[in-house]
Amino acid sequence: QVQLAESGGGLVQAGGSLRLSCTASGRIFRTYVMGWFRQAPGKEREFVGGVTWTGLTTYYADSVKGRFTCSRDNAKNTAYLQMNSLKPEDAAVYYCAVRLQDGIGVSVNDYRYWGQGTQVTVSS
Repeated sequence: QVQLAESGGGLVQAGGSLRLSCTASGRIFRTYVMGWFRQAPGKEREFVGGVTWTGLTTYYADSVKGRFTCSRDNAKNTAYLQMNSLKPEDAAVYYCAVRLQDGIGVSVNDYRYWGQGTQVTVSS
């Protein structure tokens, strides 16, 4: 079993920045992709970005491309989502998730383990 713990959410003004962290623990015996999703009230959970095990490949939703950056430090079992130039429409609960197959999936069904989520609020 794998446990994921997110941190770093909070309230920020539009145009500001936040960095989310996701630390994995438990029984992981292979490389994995780390994905980030978000869910706003009344909306479906949507893909934000992802990073492969090596950190060399990332992929982002068009809505965050150029503003958000995924990275990871495998020595710390931690992945990061750096969010810059935040907009009110970025407000949501953000989740990290682990995918055990190769390639960055964009569907919630592509990921097996999920964190509990962290709230990001952006004031206008």
